[in-house]
Amino acid sequence: MIQSMTGFGKHVVQLPSKKITIELKSLNSKNLDINARLPQFYREKELELRKMIASALNRGKIDFSLYVEITGEETTAEVNKGVVRNYMDQLADIAKGDDIKLLEMALRMPDTLKTDKDDIDEEEYNAIKQAMDEALSKIVEFRNEEGKVLEEDFVTRLNNLNELLEKVNKMDPERLATVRERLEKAVADLKVELDANRFEQELIYYLEKYDITEEKVRLANHLKYFETTLNSGDSNGKKLGFISQEIGREINTIGSKANYAPMQQLVVQMKDELEKIKEQMLNVL
Repeated sequence: MIQSMTGFGKHVVQLPSKKITIELKSLNSKNLDINARLPQFYREKELELRKMIASALNRGKIDFSLYVEITGEETTAEVNKGVVRNYMDQLADIAKGDDIKLLEMALRMPDTLKTDKDDIDEEEYNAIKQAMDEALSKIVEFRNEEGKVLEEDFVTRLNNLNELLEKVNKMDPERLATVRERLEKAVADLKVELDANRFEQELIYYLEKYDITEEKVRLANHLKYFETTLNSGDSNGKKLGFISQEIGREINTIGSKANYAPMQQLVVQMKDELEKIKEQMLNVL
């Protein structure tokens, strides 16, 4: 089962005096790239929260946001007026809105509250970790659903490639016969006397250069290997990408050796199917 790198997860936890929201968004990336956005007061826990994300998501460009909204009495915290005013000014430059709306938006931004507390309350942090677990669970579920869509598309492309390969197999004897006929006609047009045995040997040697038996066998094996990897328990986009490269090499070699227009048309169709696989492969975990 494969998993997409695209996903979204969100969870809100309500504490006695504040509402904490965890949001996670992910896009495709070659490696794990986490962009964390959280209030200064919670920065001491950023490394641990990053480890939770890395353990669950493995790879992708991850945007992680932690928002805090005061909903009750918060005796140890007060509004950081300078920061809030700066946020409101920046928001006003971007979009029109009344001061109340701008204030609501600004208060969701990092560092809008300053507090005299030295450490995060243990109960509060446990609630944050629980919210993180819930958000991670949702984004993984999202990725799995996206992965199912990708898998269905890959299966369709694989079936198309196998059908095209079967057409290549059926066409191959006709292709070789046509190539042989062209060569014999070219020699006949020269109107020269040739040793029949020597000519046959040279002809066989020449036709061997156009033989694609090995390429067809390897291509069939690569397609089977791709399918097996696709159905494995792990989502391994990099491995599938490597297999796709090998599939491409065999298709290209068949095309270069074909020397027969109908088969080259099949090769073009195979390249088109493979290109669609490679495009979708960028999103696979």
